[in-house]
This record gives sequence, C-alpha cells and structure tokens, in this order.
Amino acid sequence: MLPLNLVAMVKPSSLLVAQLTDTHLFAKNEQELMNLRTNDSFQAVLNHLSRLQPHPEILLLTGDLSHDESFRSYERLQELLAPLEIPTYWLPGNHDSLPVMEQVLRQHTVSADKSFQKGGWHFLLLSSWVQGRVHGQISQESLKWLELQLRAIGHKPTLIGLHHPPCYVHSKWLDTSTLQNPEKFFAVIDRYPHVKLVIFGHIHQAFEHNRHGVSYLGSPSTCIQFKPASVEFSLDQAQPGFRLLTLFSDGTYETKIERVNW
Repeated sequence: MLPLNLVAMVKPSSLLVAQLTDTHLFAKNEQELMNLRTNDSFQAVLNHLSRLQPHPEILLLTGDLSHDESFRSYERLQELLAPLEIPTYWLPGNHDSLPVMEQVLRQHTVSADKSFQKGGWHFLLLSSWVQGRVHGQISQESLKWLELQLRAIGHKPTLIGLHHPPCYVHSKWLDTSTLQNPEKFFAVIDRYPHVKLVIFGHIHQAFEHNRHGVSYLGSPSTCIQFKPASVEFSLDQAQPGFRLLTLFSDGTYETKIERVNW
C-alpha cells in the first residue's frame, strides 16, 4: 500500500481521443462544397493531427463523412486515414448512406464496432440517421440497445457519440434539424450517472453545454464552418478543425479545439 503522500501524487491514466466530423468527401478529389475542396481540407487536418505529440490513440468520426453518399467517397476516407494507423470508429450523419458505410468502412484500422472499451472508458456510438431527412432521430430499437449497454457497463465512465445535437445550439436555422426525440434520449441517460460526455457533429462549430452533470460537446467541421448563433444559414471564417479529448481513468476529462491553417 502506498503512503498517503504518494497516493496524492499518482495521476490517473489518460486516453487521447480526436473527434473528426463532417468531412463531406466526394467521389472525386476536385469536387467542392461552398467553394472549398473538402478532400484537401481533410488532408490538411490529418497532416496536422499526425504531427501532434502525443498522437491520438482513437479517432471518432461523428457523421457526414460523405457528401454524395458514394462508395468511392468512403473508400477515399479509409485511404486517407490508413497512414495514421490509429483505431477509428464511425457513425452516420444525414448526408451519409448507412448501407454503403456498413459495406465499406471496415478495413485497415477502421472499425464498425459501436460499443467498445479503451483507457478505462466505455464508448457507445448511436445512429441518429433518418434516410432522406436532415434532422435526426434515435429509433426505439437503438434506445433499448443504449439502455442495455449502459446497464451492463456498470460504473465505468462512458462517452456517447451521435451526429445530431440532442440540445439546441442557439442558432435558429440549425435548431430545426437537431435530434427530434431528445426527451427519450435524456430519459435513458439520466438514469446512468456514469455517462460523462455526449459528443456530436452536424453543427460545423465548437459548442459546449452542461446538463445534469453531462457535458454536450459539438466540434468544428474538417471543411466549412457555420457561424455560431446565426438566424439564417451563414458561413463563418474560422479555419477547419477538430476536437481533442483527454479522458482520465477516474472519469474526468480535458478538451480543446484544434484549428488548422492551410
């Protein structure tokens, strides 16, 4: 047994996670979204990420990975990620094709797993994808799965990922396409205090909100950025970016936004 003075000095172990979201890749490299070549901005983000010290140990991709739902766009995503050799997990966004993702995104270091443990934390990735719709919804089947997973995890600190924000982000036009059944989602996670973090994409901007001790975090896109608190659709001049999360084994965390000049 360690003396008390040494116990106080022992720091919990940590896990570095990068959230990349809303890449909006196309079948062809030269295709653009709002005059921005999304393949190039994503490559710039990956170059920046590869230079980080220490390197992230997990990548979480939180939807809208493709813009044209093409088989080739998901192939390109895997090709761009492969040199990093970082375990990568994904979930779908409203611009994605879930059937194509499930067919393609399971090679190299990219995994289709939606429940896994790493670094003393449990990760649960939920689909809020509704075919042909911009807004999101979690199906009753997924809510039951979430409940079963949270019950089985015990007291292990847990991060939940989805594409659509379950809370308003104070942007009138974006708040029309958030998760449409958040009360059902909240009803589940409110019963499990080991849920510490909920991360999401869709909003193309940094966002933080706390509800009942759970932090809700949105991330910048790796391509175009939406202006915060805008009434109508409006682009921001901020650079592409991503979110870094340092998850400690005692259930605490630190987070910051990385922007990429390119």
